[in-house]
Amino acid sequence: MNPMITDLQVTRERISSGLSSATRELETCIAIAGSTKCEHAFVRTMFDSARHTAASRGVHQLPLAGLAVSVKDLFDIAGQTTAAGSIVLANAPPAARDSVAVARLRAAGASLMGRTQMVEFAFSGVGINPHYGTPMAWDGRYGASVGSDHEARIPGGSSSGAAVSVATGAAFIGLGSDTGGSIRIPAACNGIVGFKSTARLVPTTGSVPLSNTLDTVCAVTRSVRDAVSAHEILAARRVTRSPAPLSTYRFAVPQTMMLDGLDLAVARAFERTLTALRRAGAQVESVELKELGELATMQAKGGFPAIESFTWHRRLLERHADQYDPRVMARIANAAGMLACDYLELLRSRSDWISRVAQGLRGFDAALSPTVPILAPPLANVAPGIERDAEFFRINGMLLRNTGVVNMLDGCAISIPCHQRGELPTGLMLWHAALRDDSVLNSALLAEEVLLDR
Repeated sequence: MNPMITDLQVTRERISSGLSSATRELETCIAIAGSTKCEHAFVRTMFDSARHTAASRGVHQLPLAGLAVSVKDLFDIAGQTTAAGSIVLANAPPAARDSVAVARLRAAGASLMGRTQMVEFAFSGVGINPHYGTPMAWDGRYGASVGSDHEARIPGGSSSGAAVSVATGAAFIGLGSDTGGSIRIPAACNGIVGFKSTARLVPTTGSVPLSNTLDTVCAVTRSVRDAVSAHEILAARRVTRSPAPLSTYRFAVPQTMMLDGLDLAVARAFERTLTALRRAGAQVESVELKELGELATMQAKGGFPAIESFTWHRRLLERHADQYDPRVMARIANAAGMLACDYLELLRSRSDWISRVAQGLRGFDAALSPTVPILAPPLANVAPGIERDAEFFRINGMLLRNTGVVNMLDGCAISIPCHQRGELPTGLMLWHAALRDDSVLNSALLAEEVLLDR
């Protein structure tokens, strides 16, 4: 492992060998969570209950060993209100029970640090929250603030606080969600790992929905092997590990859309990464995959997030429209004119599209693309304000473009950092069709090893 990365696995080994303890590690995380590094990353902390868990008898024998885990403000925690980053739900009744994801993390020995900041109702890839503040990006790979000039940059969203909590070292796992890239975008912006599993593998029960069709419960972590552990807990399944060397792996590099309009720094990091993988023995092949060019037309009337969120929010909008983030409300309201026949046609065309894209990826272990085509822009460029709305929506569209492909595919994907020291964080996305999760994770384990050894 890179010496900058002290991940869950390393820390568990330190605890098992007696070199550390869950309570000692937790206090380190609490100190970071309360520092300026995590400003606006948490909307509510749970330090006392976390301390109780870490000190519990036998917790060190559980998979998470009493170590710190953060929870996106989208998931129910028994006795707490789930506001989903909004003021509309701020006074809603507290949850009667934990969401399935939170319950599984607790059972695995997680010390829950608190609820993390997010985009209101998870409807943006930028990461801004005008109600409660926005955390700034942090480079988790090299343990530094993002940007040589220390100019605050967007954290990516919608799981903004989850990513910052992990990147700064306040948590080992950040529970979040991914509907169009909400785990992978902030992972790329913060130099950490974000794995989006096949959606059906983890129940969404106990979370506020954005799109019932696309929502995925997943997590950000400090390493790929931690992503494997987090997925096994959340999905209640074992990942089948492969001993095959990298030379047996075949990767596709789609040329359609995914490489358009790259920032120069992103293009350089991606090409450098492909070169490193080839030198390590991987088979890396360019493919057209022209079907990706159909997505814009397919989703021209708003797509699943717009119509499905409008269905959930329309009664709330009738009473509380003035309390919504205007940028979020605008995206939800886009679906007001979408007809039932439009929605049914979207379902039909998606099914056909999935079959054709999956066929194009047949024979490959994973596809490779930049996670996002641009570097995280300065926060000031997209801060709330009508004069910046056009730039906000342009950047939001760019951030979601590559990651959203995988959600429409009903697939799985992981973002791993591929930048070097002194560069702004950039992510490599490894992805595939539905239920190819183990292939993607095994590919990422090998790719991470190559990138960390550079």
